[in-house]
Amino acid sequence: MKNSKSAPKKSVHEPALLRNHKLFNILVINPGSTSTKIALFQNNYCLKTLTVSHDPEDLKQFSDVTLDQLEYRKKAILETLEKEEIDIHTLDAVVGRGGYMKPVESGTYLIDDRMVEDLKHPWSEHASNLGGIIAKEIADSVGIPAYTVDPVCVDEMVPVAKITGVKGFSRHAKWHPLNQKAVIRRLARDLDVDVTDINVIVVHMGGGISIGAHRANKCIDVNNCIDGQGAFSPNRAGTMNFGDVIDMCFSGKYTKSEVIKHCIGQGGLVSYFGTDDVRVIEEKATTDQFAALVLEAMAYQISKSIGENAIALKGQVDAIILTGGLARSKFLVEKIEEYAGFLAPVYLYPGEYEMVALAKGAYRALSGQEAAKTYDPAPFPAPDDFAAQF
Repeated sequence: MKNSKSAPKKSVHEPALLRNHKLFNILVINPGSTSTKIALFQNNYCLKTLTVSHDPEDLKQFSDVTLDQLEYRKKAILETLEKEEIDIHTLDAVVGRGGYMKPVESGTYLIDDRMVEDLKHPWSEHASNLGGIIAKEIADSVGIPAYTVDPVCVDEMVPVAKITGVKGFSRHAKWHPLNQKAVIRRLARDLDVDVTDINVIVVHMGGGISIGAHRANKCIDVNNCIDGQGAFSPNRAGTMNFGDVIDMCFSGKYTKSEVIKHCIGQGGLVSYFGTDDVRVIEEKATTDQFAALVLEAMAYQISKSIGENAIALKGQVDAIILTGGLARSKFLVEKIEEYAGFLAPVYLYPGEYEMVALAKGAYRALSGQEAAKTYDPAPFPAPDDFAAQF
């Protein structure tokens, strides 16, 4: 396959398909930095999607993303549901985006007290930590189960991928498991194959860019895009020469938070152009050679990471998936295919499928298609020195 394309789609979201099946009402909760997305699904069909906006001035009063914002966010969600006349007593389950509890393998998990406790004391601050806690509290109030699906702490990396070369440091999986796993399921469905029968490299391109090597539906290697590892992105510097970073840290010109901002938040395209809007830069690139060069450099680095993941899969790559908002960029897609398209067919699934993925995971558990997993992080080491377990 020479040109990237979306595989033929099968219609799976028509309400008529639900008539002969038990209907499950599922509330989906997905917290972001300044808003919380909520949605009501019946089985796999979305009835309503809402965004609960949180005033940045209100959020400034909270020193902690997780515990301090819990009651504030839950109250806002419940008030929105009441305003929209959505009765929580009619729900069959609540599913929340999972956060940084201890590392687990992918799948749908029943949220229990142990998981909530770890979410309240996460190893990395992130708004997603609230998803599971709020889901559990709302579910408990009406006596229904709460789930999370492919949380951000999913770590299926093989041992050889975790070694860094410096004792006391190991590679961590910080990526976009929910969307990456969702698009692999979509591809498997569209190609009419089992998800465990294909090896796929998934490129999630958003504010951060994560690129994972998936073998038999396990992500055996992936870059830590949250901390800026890998290709540079719209607002992250990506992998840099650590000597330059060390010099920056000890130059006396910057505080720790300023160094972090240079690399994460104000790095990447923001550093060059003052904006992370690829549409603006893509338009600029039509007349500005430097803008075109920087965009191609991002595509080039993404493509090199795809090549690295092909090595992780020992060359057995059945498909490359481009997803996330930047998969809508014709410039980036064409350049990535030009550099890496020889490795495998390239499929496009632009945008994100987080809400649908959460709802589908809960539905699989409710309908008995998939057994919900129990939170048991014991087989996966905590995010410290990986080598210490040997």
